[in-house]
Amino acid sequence: MADAALRLKSLFEQLLGTPLPVRIRAWDGSQSGPPGAPTLVLRNRRALRRLLWKPGELGLARAWVSGDLDIEGDLYAALDLISGLVWDRGEDARTLAQALRDPSVRAAVRGLVRLGGLPLPPAPPPEEVRRVRAHLHTKNTDRRAISHHYDVGNDFYEIVLGPSMVYSCAYWEESGDLEGAQPDKLELICRKMGLTPGMSLLDVGCGWGSLAIHAAREHGVSVVGVTLSQEQAAYARKRVADEGLTDRVEIRVQDYREVEDGPYDAISSVGMAEHVGSERYLEYAQVLHGLLKPGGRLLNHQIARRPRRDEEAYDIDEFIDAYVFPDGELAPVGTTVTQLERAGFEVRDVEAIREHYALTLRRWVANLEGDWNRAARLAGAGRARVWRLYMAASALAFEHNRIGVNQVLAVRAFAPGDSGMPLRARTWN
Repeated sequence: MADAALRLKSLFEQLLGTPLPVRIRAWDGSQSGPPGAPTLVLRNRRALRRLLWKPGELGLARAWVSGDLDIEGDLYAALDLISGLVWDRGEDARTLAQALRDPSVRAAVRGLVRLGGLPLPPAPPPEEVRRVRAHLHTKNTDRRAISHHYDVGNDFYEIVLGPSMVYSCAYWEESGDLEGAQPDKLELICRKMGLTPGMSLLDVGCGWGSLAIHAAREHGVSVVGVTLSQEQAAYARKRVADEGLTDRVEIRVQDYREVEDGPYDAISSVGMAEHVGSERYLEYAQVLHGLLKPGGRLLNHQIARRPRRDEEAYDIDEFIDAYVFPDGELAPVGTTVTQLERAGFEVRDVEAIREHYALTLRRWVANLEGDWNRAARLAGAGRARVWRLYMAASALAFEHNRIGVNQVLAVRAFAPGDSGMPLRARTWN
């Protein structure tokens, strides 16, 4: 059909009730929209059907991951513009059912359906997790969720993360590059925990072993690192051996709920608590409290979302849940602090480092884009597209304060009123 882009632009604007801020290029080669704006490329009619059968974030994600839809131009600018139409409608935005009461909206939908061709819904891309949401955060479901995200291939993660192999935000204090900022973050965590030679550290969700190695090598502690990812564990063990630290660092494939050889002098949990889930968070905090010696410190590094007026209405992000972190949940930082204190911890310090994660994510996206062909070969084109979209969109979410990240330092007190903490709280500065 000639000039499909013009028809798409007109119908989308009729449906959304606002001018379309991006250009459109349709499957017939036609283009329409603001000159110089990022271009939304619908490579085939199936892209449109994906958007119609699952309006909003998940439909866009399916079209993107499958390669039916692409973006030409500045990816961040395009996502920023699209988010204003799809993600940033506000808590009071009308639902699709409400919108469809408008005759003009119904007419636009009918026009898009005709333009999309066959009405059958396309199958989701194979990268999408298919499951029934029930019995969340058992040990078995957590293992499957972690495997989905982390057992993608260590070679792929080396491309994205760089030599540091640290999958949490760097700390941009003095270093202007990722490989300096990541060790700065590891050192900051060790100082906050007050590590000294001879102490024992439990690193929950140890990833590829970077923090465990840093703590053992630079601070002389003995470390047990636990992860549910077989690929992470194998990689971390090799790194530990290459560093000559096998006498001080043990890497286990183990659920934190199965650790029985405490108590430890300190516990780190970096980028792991997002996998715990709201219903299990108090249990998580209680388990860690029980694994600490009196006077021991917990450093909990965790992404947070903004609180909602109606917390009961909070829905887990569809794209993240289906493609990135199955069963992952974000909570406001106040909720996290409350749960830690309910478990018996005394929270001594909270440091918000939201902007640091935005900087880190942009570096990871640049790493992925810089070696795109090899990354797509290693993980598959669909999975590589998942990571590119997820990291770029997350960078914008941090920049716009839709989400944040916080380091919460808590202590298991010796006795009520005796924390063992120094009078000057931030001795690590």
